[in-house]
Amino acid sequence: MAAASDSFTIARLGAPNVLSPFATRFSRDYFIAEDARVVAVSDVVDLDRALADGPGRAGVPTLERAGPRLQVFFDGPAIACGIVTCGGLCPGLNSVIRSIVLTLWHGYGVRRIRGFRYGFAGLAATPPEPPVDLDPDRVQGIHEQGGSVLGTSRGPQTIDAMVDTLVRERIAILFAVGGDGTLRGASAIVEEVRRRGLQIAVVGVPKTIDNDLSWIERSFGFATAVDEARRVITAAHCEAKGALDGIGLVRLMGRHSGFIAAHASLSSNDVNFCLIPEVSVRLAGEHGLLRALELRLRARRHAVVVVAEGAMQDQLQGESVATYDASGNIRLVDVGQHLRDAIAKHFAARDWPINIRYFDPNYVIRSLPPTAVDAEYCLRLSQQAVHAGMSGRTDLVVGYWNQRFTLVPIARAVEKRKQVNPNGALWRAVMESTGQGQESRKT
Repeated sequence: MAAASDSFTIARLGAPNVLSPFATRFSRDYFIAEDARVVAVSDVVDLDRALADGPGRAGVPTLERAGPRLQVFFDGPAIACGIVTCGGLCPGLNSVIRSIVLTLWHGYGVRRIRGFRYGFAGLAATPPEPPVDLDPDRVQGIHEQGGSVLGTSRGPQTIDAMVDTLVRERIAILFAVGGDGTLRGASAIVEEVRRRGLQIAVVGVPKTIDNDLSWIERSFGFATAVDEARRVITAAHCEAKGALDGIGLVRLMGRHSGFIAAHASLSSNDVNFCLIPEVSVRLAGEHGLLRALELRLRARRHAVVVVAEGAMQDQLQGESVATYDASGNIRLVDVGQHLRDAIAKHFAARDWPINIRYFDPNYVIRSLPPTAVDAEYCLRLSQQAVHAGMSGRTDLVVGYWNQRFTLVPIARAVEKRKQVNPNGALWRAVMESTGQGQESRKT
């Protein structure tokens, strides 16, 4: 926990001296005060400890509230803005693009909005495709589609070249939509912008389907992923129950954080074993998963297993040399296929006929349009991103914390990966729901 609220200070390009165009439409109560902040801790014990660190509010970490300001830094009709979507696909990307465009266009009068194609590659000296002009007509209806109309890519680009592109395109605000890798790239752009003495704001919108950014309760796309994962688990449960000694095995997203697997298991309530990266599990032995599956099948004749893609990697990587993808992420061993084969081999060796049904819906989930909950969230995050950028704030990512939309310095959002606490309430709820360790309990 931070020792002081200063560690959450949002950088600004300068004093906001332009009256917001919203001032003619709304009363002063519509606007967020410049000093409005959200307490970052909610537990009384943590709050007491923070208060003890400094007099009054000095020791209490707080996040800046997001929202429209009465005075802004940029004059909308005089500037150009850019949008880039990076990393893997995620439900809600098109909703974010559309909402940013509509808020800039109708709210602030921005008439030059450039969409850079295929992630940060679109900002390179020689982009794969030229940028496109975005306006309300161009983004009409895209929120109902999955994917990104701008395309995405992984991997770093030369920072100098990207800033050169922003200067050449006369971009005043760049909206970077992506996860921790994207945000680190966005922050590197900020550093080069500062070095050159430019007035360009960079604002992040949190797109990480694994929901692993710090100080942000939920990234967009996560709710859709959990909802669709639940449907797949329901199908796996149906298949497992329909066969003698049936096993439904579902592999879900979650490289380092098991939030999707945990929440999908809770929302389904049909899962008997949930495996996540944060909790070590062994296959063999008296207390291993395979033995637990035997006990479960003897008791109920079916089982449902959900495994996050990053689970059991400590056992699967072995002595092999690690390889990395274009974003610098270590390539994972496919735990789903490994688990399927290990289960089949184990029961075959015991002359125990089983029926395994394997489900891997990851790419289907990533390409879906957002559910209603996510669609609203995408719209509101995007609105906050535009308000932040127009006010001259930079090097930040918009988020949600303690029931308020907030602004988080990129450095704080990516300093430590958010993960499921093996001793926390979420994992306790999963253990109680699945009955892991009590394999005969659930029907």
